[in-house]
Amino acid sequence: MTGLLGGAFDPPHRGHVALAETALDHFELERLLVLVVVDPGHREVQLGFEDRFRLAELAFGALPRTEVVRDEHRYTVDAVRGGRFGDAIFLVGADEFAGFLSWKDPDGVLDEVRLGVAARPGYPSSPLEEALAKLERPDRVEFFEIPALPISSTDIRARVARGEPVDELVPEAVAREIDRSGLYR
Repeated sequence: MTGLLGGAFDPPHRGHVALAETALDHFELERLLVLVVVDPGHREVQLGFEDRFRLAELAFGALPRTEVVRDEHRYTVDAVRGGRFGDAIFLVGADEFAGFLSWKDPDGVLDEVRLGVAARPGYPSSPLEEALAKLERPDRVEFFEIPALPISSTDIRARVARGEPVDELVPEAVAREIDRSGLYR
Protein backbone atom coordinates (compact mmCIF):
# COMPACT_ATOMS: atom_id res chain seq x y z
CA MET A 1 0.00 0.00 0.00
CA THR A 2 1.13 3.54 -0.77
CA GLY A 3 0.77 6.39 1.68
CA LEU A 4 0.33 9.92 0.40
CA LEU A 5 1.12 12.95 2.52
CA GLY A 6 0.39 16.12 0.62
CA GLY A 7 0.71 19.76 1.46
CA ALA A 8 2.42 23.08 1.07
CA PHE A 9 5.02 22.29 3.78
CA ASP A 10 5.66 25.99 4.43
CA PRO A 11 7.67 24.84 6.43
CA PRO A 12 7.50 21.12 7.26
CA HIS A 13 7.61 20.57 11.03
CA ARG A 14 7.99 17.83 13.62
CA GLY A 15 4.22 17.19 13.60
CA HIS A 16 4.35 16.37 9.89
CA VAL A 17 7.28 14.02 10.47
CA ALA A 18 5.57 12.32 13.45
CA LEU A 19 2.47 11.76 11.29
CA ALA A 20 4.60 10.23 8.52
CA GLU A 21 6.58 7.99 10.89
CA THR A 22 3.47 6.74 12.66
CA ALA A 23 1.61 6.09 9.38
CA LEU A 24 4.53 4.12 7.92
CA ASP A 25 4.22 1.64 10.79
CA HIS A 26 0.48 1.78 11.47
CA PHE A 27 -0.54 1.10 7.86
CA GLU A 28 2.54 -1.04 7.07
CA LEU A 29 3.16 1.16 4.04
CA GLU A 30 5.30 -0.17 1.21
CA ARG A 31 6.10 3.44 0.35
CA LEU A 32 5.21 6.93 1.43
CA LEU A 33 5.08 9.74 -1.11
CA VAL A 34 5.34 13.24 0.32
CA LEU A 35 3.56 15.39 -2.26
CA VAL A 36 4.80 18.98 -2.16
CA VAL A 37 2.16 21.07 -3.92
CA VAL A 38 3.61 23.57 -6.39
CA ASP A 39 0.65 26.00 -6.18
CA PRO A 40 -1.82 25.06 -3.42
CA GLY A 41 -5.41 25.87 -4.29
CA HIS A 42 -6.46 26.17 -0.66
CA ARG A 43 -3.90 28.51 0.90
CA GLU A 44 -1.29 31.16 0.35
CA VAL A 45 2.33 30.15 0.69
CA GLN A 46 5.19 32.33 1.81
CA LEU A 47 8.03 30.44 0.14
CA GLY A 48 8.33 29.43 -3.48
CA PHE A 49 8.13 25.79 -4.49
CA GLU A 50 11.91 25.16 -4.71
CA ASP A 51 12.51 26.31 -1.12
CA ARG A 52 9.55 24.33 0.23
CA PHE A 53 10.64 21.24 -1.70
CA ARG A 54 14.20 21.51 -0.33
CA LEU A 55 12.86 21.83 3.24
CA ALA A 56 10.58 18.81 2.71
CA GLU A 57 13.54 16.74 1.46
CA LEU A 58 15.46 17.71 4.60
CA ALA A 59 12.49 16.89 6.86
CA PHE A 60 11.45 13.55 5.35
CA GLY A 61 14.59 12.36 3.54
CA ALA A 62 15.78 10.06 6.30
CA LEU A 63 12.48 8.19 6.68
CA PRO A 64 12.49 4.66 5.27
CA ARG A 65 10.48 3.94 2.11
CA THR A 66 9.75 7.66 1.73
CA GLU A 67 10.15 9.85 -1.33
CA VAL A 68 9.49 13.58 -1.66
CA VAL A 69 7.86 14.41 -5.00
CA ARG A 70 6.59 17.46 -6.86
CA ASP A 71 2.78 17.71 -7.11
CA GLU A 72 1.45 19.93 -9.91
CA HIS A 73 -2.18 19.51 -8.82
CA ARG A 74 -3.76 22.36 -6.88
CA TYR A 75 -6.35 20.07 -5.27
CA THR A 76 -6.13 16.60 -3.73
CA VAL A 77 -8.98 15.17 -5.81
CA ASP A 78 -7.08 16.05 -8.99
CA ALA A 79 -3.85 14.55 -7.66
CA VAL A 80 -5.45 11.17 -6.88
CA ARG A 81 -7.91 10.94 -9.79
CA GLY A 82 -7.61 7.94 -12.08
CA GLY A 83 -6.16 5.56 -9.50
CA ARG A 84 -2.62 6.62 -10.36
CA PHE A 85 -1.34 5.60 -6.93
CA GLY A 86 -3.04 2.19 -6.80
CA ASP A 87 -4.07 1.01 -3.35
CA ALA A 88 -3.36 4.25 -1.52
CA ILE A 89 -4.23 6.05 1.66
CA PHE A 90 -4.08 9.84 1.82
CA LEU A 91 -2.86 11.03 5.21
CA VAL A 92 -4.15 14.12 6.99
CA GLY A 93 -4.13 15.57 10.47
CA ALA A 94 -7.32 15.80 12.51
CA ASP A 95 -7.53 19.56 12.01
CA GLU A 96 -7.42 19.06 8.21
CA PHE A 97 -10.10 16.37 8.40
CA ALA A 98 -12.35 18.65 10.46
CA GLY A 99 -12.36 20.94 7.40
CA PHE A 100 -12.44 18.11 4.83
CA LEU A 101 -15.97 18.94 3.64
CA SER A 102 -14.67 22.31 2.39
CA TRP A 103 -12.15 20.58 0.08
CA LYS A 104 -12.83 20.33 -3.64
CA ASP A 105 -14.97 17.18 -4.06
CA PRO A 106 -14.25 15.36 -0.76
CA ASP A 107 -16.40 12.38 -1.78
CA GLY A 108 -14.43 12.21 -5.04
CA VAL A 109 -11.24 11.95 -2.99
CA LEU A 110 -12.71 8.98 -1.11
CA ASP A 111 -13.74 7.32 -4.38
CA GLU A 112 -10.03 7.22 -5.34
CA VAL A 113 -8.16 6.69 -2.05
CA ARG A 114 -8.83 5.92 1.56
CA LEU A 115 -8.18 8.63 4.13
CA GLY A 116 -5.95 8.10 7.16
CA VAL A 117 -6.72 10.69 9.82
CA ALA A 118 -4.08 11.30 12.46
CA ALA A 119 -5.76 12.22 15.72
CA ARG A 120 -3.66 13.42 18.60
CA PRO A 121 -4.66 12.92 22.26
CA GLY A 122 -6.90 15.69 23.49
CA TYR A 123 -8.18 16.70 20.04
CA PRO A 124 -11.98 17.13 20.30
CA SER A 125 -13.88 14.31 18.63
CA SER A 126 -17.07 16.23 17.76
CA PRO A 127 -15.67 18.06 14.65
CA LEU A 128 -14.33 14.73 13.37
CA GLU A 129 -17.62 12.93 13.95
CA GLU A 130 -19.55 15.75 12.24
CA ALA A 131 -17.34 15.59 9.14
CA LEU A 132 -17.50 11.79 9.04
CA ALA A 133 -21.32 11.77 9.29
CA LYS A 134 -21.67 13.95 6.16
CA LEU A 135 -19.53 11.79 3.87
CA GLU A 136 -20.96 9.36 1.35
CA ARG A 137 -18.25 6.79 2.14
CA PRO A 138 -17.31 7.10 5.84
CA ASP A 139 -16.03 3.51 5.67
CA ARG A 140 -13.10 4.85 3.60
CA VAL A 141 -11.83 6.89 6.59
CA GLU A 142 -9.55 5.35 9.23
CA PHE A 143 -8.38 7.15 12.34
CA PHE A 144 -5.01 6.51 13.94
CA GLU A 145 -3.31 8.14 16.90
CA ILE A 146 -0.13 10.22 16.79
CA PRO A 147 1.79 11.89 19.62
CA ALA A 148 0.45 15.25 20.78
CA LEU A 149 2.62 17.84 19.01
CA PRO A 150 0.58 21.04 18.75
CA ILE A 151 2.73 22.74 16.13
CA SER A 152 1.67 24.95 13.23
CA SER A 153 3.58 26.22 10.23
CA THR A 154 1.93 29.62 10.75
CA ASP A 155 3.40 29.85 14.26
CA ILE A 156 6.82 28.74 13.02
CA ARG A 157 6.88 31.43 10.32
CA ALA A 158 5.88 34.09 12.88
CA ARG A 159 8.59 32.97 15.31
CA VAL A 160 11.27 33.06 12.63
CA ALA A 161 10.10 36.53 11.54
CA ARG A 162 10.50 37.72 15.17
CA GLY A 163 13.98 36.19 15.35
CA GLU A 164 12.94 33.49 17.82
CA PRO A 165 14.38 29.95 17.65
CA VAL A 166 12.31 27.13 16.14
CA ASP A 167 14.71 24.26 16.78
CA GLU A 168 12.19 22.35 18.92
CA LEU A 169 9.43 22.73 16.30
CA VAL A 170 11.15 21.60 13.09
CA PRO A 171 13.67 18.88 12.27
CA GLU A 172 17.25 19.97 12.93
CA ALA A 173 18.20 20.09 9.24
CA VAL A 174 15.16 22.26 8.49
CA ALA A 175 16.05 24.71 11.27
CA ARG A 176 19.61 24.96 9.92
CA GLU A 177 18.40 25.61 6.37
CA ILE A 178 15.88 28.25 7.46
CA ASP A 179 18.64 30.03 9.35
CA ARG A 180 21.29 29.59 6.65
CA SER A 181 19.07 30.82 3.85
CA GLY A 182 17.31 33.54 5.84
CA LEU A 183 13.90 32.08 5.07
CA TYR A 184 10.74 33.63 6.61
CA ARG A 185 12.56 36.79 7.70
